[in-house]
Amino acid sequence: MKLTDEEQKILDGAKGEMMAKVMKTLVMYGETFNADKMVNVTGKFGHLVTSFGLSMMKPVYDMMDKLIAEGALSGQKFTVDPRPLDPKVPQSFLEKTLFKVMYSKQTDYEAQLEKIGLVNKSGFTCTCYMDEVGNVPKKGDILSWAESSAVVYANSVLGARCNRNSGIIELFGSIAGKVPYFGLLTDEGRKATWIVEVKTSKKPEAQLLGSAIGMKVMEEVPFIRGLDKWLGNDLNRQTKKGRDACDFLKDMGAATASNGAVGLYHVENLTPDAKESGENLIVKDSPVYVIDDAELERVKKSYPCIWKNISAKPSLCFIGCPHLSTEQMEGWTEILLSSLEKNGRKKFVFPVVLTAAPAVLEKFRVTEKAAKLGKAGAVLSDICPLMYMNNPLCRKKNVITNSNKLRTYSSSRYYTDEEITAIVTGGKK
Repeated sequence: MKLTDEEQKILDGAKGEMMAKVMKTLVMYGETFNADKMVNVTGKFGHLVTSFGLSMMKPVYDMMDKLIAEGALSGQKFTVDPRPLDPKVPQSFLEKTLFKVMYSKQTDYEAQLEKIGLVNKSGFTCTCYMDEVGNVPKKGDILSWAESSAVVYANSVLGARCNRNSGIIELFGSIAGKVPYFGLLTDEGRKATWIVEVKTSKKPEAQLLGSAIGMKVMEEVPFIRGLDKWLGNDLNRQTKKGRDACDFLKDMGAATASNGAVGLYHVENLTPDAKESGENLIVKDSPVYVIDDAELERVKKSYPCIWKNISAKPSLCFIGCPHLSTEQMEGWTEILLSSLEKNGRKKFVFPVVLTAAPAVLEKFRVTEKAAKLGKAGAVLSDICPLMYMNNPLCRKKNVITNSNKLRTYSSSRYYTDEEITAIVTGGKK
């Protein structure tokens, strides 16, 4: 890798031992992927994935202390993935005890994050790109992010450039203000190597469509045709149609990234790169994957259920993985309350947890809709559902979700939005 004089000096220790180690790590990372140079991080904020204070992460805490002691702080402020704990989310006494042991370093770790460069105490969310949160990259910005659902959104919907990094690599990129130039940062790396043709009879379920795409193309870049028929060609969040399209792509992208390893997709006539370059993005002789109603049904039926008793009744529901937008919070409230009324019920059959960024919840909680939702038995939380499920006790629960990401990484069972609504409000599945 060819380094600039400035980069070489940092590597040689001109800014201290810790900064030299940071630069060395980034150089080694880049050389692993045949990067020939470093480029400047231009995004206003970084985004870190390791937001949870697991007691076993002692090497990370030791490293953070050394970075702080030597002043190797982030060159940019950053947001962080959601916290793993929230007392409002249903927990048994044993679960509360286990959480305290598992995440015993949470408070200490958050203090370290603040010293390194955390944007503020409300900056904990996987959807940092929401307007309410403020970490919204511009088209062409070079980022150093780690959260897979945020990376794929930034690349695809916003037109920024970011590789799928690890949490520590992301942090080091933010500290140095530089990242290796390879993969999705390059024009060549952003070319589509798959063509996906959406030929469904109705607007497909975002999480299900993303799952199908992710499992087929894995880490490659798909060019999606036919989806603009259902989403239009507007990604401006100042319009309702644009917000709806962005929210659909948010959920679809999270599923492509978790059910596969997609870091970028293009949607014909809709996403920035596709609008700008069209079919010039497609590599010659790329294979074609057709997704119709039958294919989505096949994919859905392929999901395993790992509950001990697959006929057991659900006991908890998570909606919002990744975190919901304000519009989705409002939309779900209307759908759920309307279904309760239709089924002659005032409360949900079992607890329903809707998750969103702290800033989104702060905005939503003061509304009349939020009060009605609370009376019906819903819990509003900024927790990470995946971290909640990431223990032996919660894995035994019969949890349902509309998130393909949560289904993939936990014992929760996937249902479509319509099925979820019917189940939690006492209607038929």
